[in-house]
Amino acid sequence: MSFMISVARAGLTEEAALERLSAVQGFVFDMDGTLVLGDPRNHGLAPLAGAIEITDWLEQRSVPFVVFTNGTARPPAAYAASLAEVGFRLGDAGLLTPASSAVDLFSRLGFRRVLVLGGEGLTGPLRAAGIEVLAPAGKPHADAVLIGWYREFTMDALEAACHAVWNGARVYSASQTRFFATADGKALATSRAIAAMIRDMTDARIHVIGKPSLHALRCAARRIGVKAANLAVVGDDPLLEVPMAHRGRALAIAVDTGLGDADSFAHLPVARRPHISLPGVAELLPLCRRAGVGRRAGAPVRAGAANSFDP
Repeated sequence: MSFMISVARAGLTEEAALERLSAVQGFVFDMDGTLVLGDPRNHGLAPLAGAIEITDWLEQRSVPFVVFTNGTARPPAAYAASLAEVGFRLGDAGLLTPASSAVDLFSRLGFRRVLVLGGEGLTGPLRAAGIEVLAPAGKPHADAVLIGWYREFTMDALEAACHAVWNGARVYSASQTRFFATADGKALATSRAIAAMIRDMTDARIHVIGKPSLHALRCAARRIGVKAANLAVVGDDPLLEVPMAHRGRALAIAVDTGLGDADSFAHLPVARRPHISLPGVAELLPLCRRAGVGRRAGAPVRAGAANSFDP
């Protein structure tokens, strides 16, 4: 598949796509199905072709990037360590999860007590931010209920979450996607199923805190230090990364190595298709070189550097 055919499917000419890419000041990469594939708990990760090369190239050119996974089985630092073990140069600050965007939003809203339906991947970052974590038991009063990877979910946990909602808590879900990509194919996500039960019992609105929400994109933009509209979002899921990019007016780059393939994006209305569609991230590096990514003046701060920028 040629690059020209790919961008034509997305409704852009090759020249227009390269021009947009040349203006990008930072990248947000999906993890599973875009950079790596592993098992349902994100162990046994194997880099996909070109993934280490593109991230190393961006690092060498001081083009900031973060990896945002909707996985919450482990804390962000643990995911970063797993990526480092297979060759990625990525500090703890370069890996984001819905726990990251939850901390970002909850701190801004002044939330102090959160009932968590999940494990250390959610509770650890919240506690580190000074937010009190409530176990799903009894009839708690909380500012929010946060749902993530939680295969240990029980009826007692459901009852506690419902009482928290009835007592005034808002409900946030790490993701509302049904599946995520693994080396063995699609794996069932837990957040959507749990959220569906709570919504059915309480009529609560479910707020998505991970991809494809603007909360997630803005969290990534703040971490990098550029406006959301100046980012490129690279991912494999037509329901996650591409719509998130469009919501924030970022550049949407789709790859066919995970949940989505070329046909997954072709049926979308032109305005909702990826701006650039590629077989995999291996094809992104030559495009970045051709577009002159990182050559424009006014390079932003590195990912994780202290800044007060608010996109």
